[in-house]
Amino acid sequence: MLTKIASATAAILIATTAFAVDQGKVEKSYELKDGSTVYVFKDGKMAMENKAGQVVSMKDGHAMETKDGKQIMMKGNEIWRLDSVLHREHQTN
Repeated sequence: MLTKIASATAAILIATTAFAVDQGKVEKSYELKDGSTVYVFKDGKMAMENKAGQVVSMKDGHAMETKDGKQIMMKGNEIWRLDSVLHREHQTN
């Protein structure tokens, strides 16, 4: 019985770790005219970093203009995901 519980716990920990790592994957990034950067994750949700390198909140649906003049709309506000990606080297395990 103890072996089954240990195996189930190990499987849950492995699945949780894989899920957390996958959430940090950035698919694209766009530089905006104001000097900030918008990051798009694999699931299409976004997060924004200002020109000073700080993760900032942005309302869902807000229109932004890229440096090349294209318009993009904010989808999601994944500040916690971006913070973990940008500051990964400061995290301890």
